[in-house]
Amino acid sequence: MMDLLFIADPLDTFKVSKDSTLAMMRVAQEAGHQLWFCQSRNILWRRNLVVADCQSLVIKPSSTSWYELGSIEDRALNSFSAVLMRTDPPFDIEYLNATWMLSAAQRQGARVFNNPGAIRDHSEKLSITEFPDLIPPTVVTRELSAMKEFHREHQDIVIKPLDGMGGMGVFRVGKDGLNLASIVETLGENGARTLMAQRFLPEITQGDKRVLLIGGEVVPFALARIPQGNEIRGNLAAGGKGVSMPLSDAERKIAEYLAPLLNQRGLFLVGLDLIGSYVTEINVTSPTCFVEITEQSGFDVPKFWLTALEKALA
Repeated sequence: MMDLLFIADPLDTFKVSKDSTLAMMRVAQEAGHQLWFCQSRNILWRRNLVVADCQSLVIKPSSTSWYELGSIEDRALNSFSAVLMRTDPPFDIEYLNATWMLSAAQRQGARVFNNPGAIRDHSEKLSITEFPDLIPPTVVTRELSAMKEFHREHQDIVIKPLDGMGGMGVFRVGKDGLNLASIVETLGENGARTLMAQRFLPEITQGDKRVLLIGGEVVPFALARIPQGNEIRGNLAAGGKGVSMPLSDAERKIAEYLAPLLNQRGLFLVGLDLIGSYVTEINVTSPTCFVEITEQSGFDVPKFWLTALEKALA
């Protein structure tokens, strides 16, 4: 039996019907492992140790009162079989502080997934620049002039902030360039924040594909997040429809290239975002879509994850 500490957002905020972290918890409990829970604010440096003011956790069958927490205990992070960082973005200063604390825990022998140093080194937006052959035409800038030049070259572009999530702050600017300057000035706070723009990919109508990489292996089904109505964003949080489908040959080739490379760096769980045959983001903080893929395809993603975790800890 393993002791697994989940660092996550408050349990009452979980979307019980589709939360990937909850799916991980359930499958681990069913396999006989002991669950523990805390929030990132409950990680402390105390008496020369990184510790968690944590609680034992039992998942119950009910969809309303679905969990039971024990009393608060003070435990060193290196006393757990694994520490699973599942706090949702944004990647703000407190998220960064949490990764530094987890790195200190690693130096004391803790096993942390994903590796906190690897999370820091892989901006979910900017890390794609390491693989220029796999990405659409892209510019990263704070300068309006550079954004205008990129628009002149590509005509139809999508602009987004580097710290956005769930499709927040994503704008499309078409051939007429309408509101380009206003969008860049507003999103970029008049040059104070860096923005990314990419050539608009019409393949978005077929879905923004989430492909899961776990322990260096590829989940064979993706979740295509398909924009609805006049929306350009496929994100589920922005109203996209999630449809599970097998990976295409092109998608599998990209995923099988990146999976072992990223896993070797300590990125045990990764969510690739693909539009057509292009990588648009590499999500490493708290990748989701476990439940949707499992329910629609029949491929048991949580069990696949647990098997890979047990193998990594063996």
